[in-house]
Amino acid sequence: MLKKVNAEAVAPQVLEGARSATGSACGAADEVKRWSTGRKRSVVIRLLRGEPVDAVSREVGVPIVRLEEWREAALAGMDSGLKERQSDPLEARLNEAMRRVGELTMEIEILHKERERQGRAPLAARRSSK
Repeated sequence: MLKKVNAEAVAPQVLEGARSATGSACGAADEVKRWSTGRKRSVVIRLLRGEPVDAVSREVGVPIVRLEEWREAALAGMDSGLKERQSDPLEARLNEAMRRVGELTMEIEILHKERERQGRAPLAARRSSK
């Protein structure tokens, strides 16, 4: 004789995991509530090496959909990491110098416009007082 269980009295994670790949209401995922980056990485590496996703899902107690999400996120991170260029210190100095030249050029233009607006002529060359 089966006993009916009140759904409100049962913990939500038990109901959510009822149809998990483990086939049980309480799997390994209930034992570990948070997955560290290192543990996720090791599971994703197993998937990338070619282990069947359903076998890994049953073993670790995580739904296949979640494992696929982890794998896609890892591949996206790998793509962005490989797209980055190595930073060249000379290029960084050149970029900083170009930025500074641009700032000084804008400052000179602003000063020239202000001088024109005030109707003053540029400063004449002066002789030293010494």
